[in-house]
Amino acid sequence: MATGAAALAALAALTAVPAQAHEPERRVPHWELKDTGTPDVRFRGLAAVSRNTAWLAGTGGTVLRTTDGGTTWRDVSPPGAAELQFRDVEAFDARRAVVLAIGEGEASRVYRTDDGGATWTESFRNTDPKAFYDCLTFFDHRHGLAMSDPVDGKFRILSTGDGGRSWKVLPSEGMPAAQEGEAGFAASGQCLVSSGPKDVWLATGGAAQARVLHSADRGRTWTATAAPLPAGDPARGVFALAFRDRAHGLAVGGDFTPGRPSPNAAAHTGDGGRTWRPAGTPPPAYRSGAAWLPHRRTAALAVGPTGTDLTTDSGRTWRTVDTGSYDTVDCTPDQGCWAAGEKGRVARLEH
Repeated sequence: MATGAAALAALAALTAVPAQAHEPERRVPHWELKDTGTPDVRFRGLAAVSRNTAWLAGTGGTVLRTTDGGTTWRDVSPPGAAELQFRDVEAFDARRAVVLAIGEGEASRVYRTDDGGATWTESFRNTDPKAFYDCLTFFDHRHGLAMSDPVDGKFRILSTGDGGRSWKVLPSEGMPAAQEGEAGFAASGQCLVSSGPKDVWLATGGAAQARVLHSADRGRTWTATAAPLPAGDPARGVFALAFRDRAHGLAVGGDFTPGRPSPNAAAHTGDGGRTWRPAGTPPPAYRSGAAWLPHRRTAALAVGPTGTDLTTDSGRTWRTVDTGSYDTVDCTPDQGCWAAGEKGRVARLEH
């Protein structure tokens, strides 16, 4: 494992902007905490729109939004949602966003706003007591999916074609059978991710084998592949996925039980998830979120309660660059990387 100084130097090299000769030396990139004023909220839902704009979704039905780089945050929580647990948010811009509340039965809900959170519409409320929704993803501004833990032996997929204004359950014939005890982890909003117009991946755990399921037709048919991450326990599996294109992806996870070791907590694929290889040097502990760095084909970040790790070789090796606690991470094309987690913690990567 490289030293923290070496890892920070690598991150600095990756994120540096060429400086003119007369400019002062730039600081090493680092997470800079942003005060949300919500120390009692855990933010597992994060949608980065740009360096200036980001949305957060968390416990107590809390949704926050910033449009000034995190200097100020506006509480735009849906009315009457204080008993809900928001775990995922997908934002199209500063005004349009969709949030997912998790839980059994009617606790699983979807809300949408078109005016920056000034008003919300509840567009889905689960009425099946056997369903438990975990994550959302969108292919574009119209088409998106949500996933539930298995119902009657198969993961359930919810689909929208109008930007989250309405939803329908997709047929289950194209979904492989779930393993006993298999489920998704609503840990970071990244257990269901997409790339391009039709490809989507679903991360699982809790069973004898951790798996990644892939669909190339917006969730109608799926194939399942074993992932070389810890399994065989309800607390182990793949917690988050990140794909920079249809082929290259990362899987992170491990065992979320505090104090338990998480060897082999990361894997990578170069063939769209048909095969997964364990990281040669994985993160040192459980990680719940991952994101590719913008404009860097081989660099990505992984985050968890014990720190942030950097890879510069597409997930083959990882190095710890920060020891702060975060649950989720998201990056934007304009070099805006954000992270969020427990006790209201939110940070932006500063250069």
